[in-house]
Amino acid sequence: MTVTATVPTANASRYLQQLSKHWSHKFDVTFDAEKSAIAFPMGALRMEAQADALVVTLDPAPEADIDRFKQVVADHLDRFAFKEAPLAFDWK
Repeated sequence: MTVTATVPTANASRYLQQLSKHWSHKFDVTFDAEKSAIAFPMGALRMEAQADALVVTLDPAPEADIDRFKQVVADHLDRFAFKEAPLAFDWK
C-alpha cells in the first residue's frame, strides 16, 4: 500500500537534498535537486520537490509499520524545516 503526502513548503528542494544527504550515510540514496529515492529496510521513500510543496511517497515493505515509517520521515523533515515546523503532512 503506497502512501503519499503533499507537504506545503517553499523550501522543498532544500529539504529533499538535506534529508537525502543525511540518510545517504546509512542507506542507498539517489537524488538531485528535484527527486530523491531512499531504500530503507522498512521500504522505499521517494520525494519530489515542487515549487510550493514536497511530495513524499512511501512504499512500505509488507511487514513494515506504516505509521512508524510516516512518523520517522515527518520527524526528520521537521528537524530540517525547524523554521517552519511542524510541516503539514496530508497522508493519503
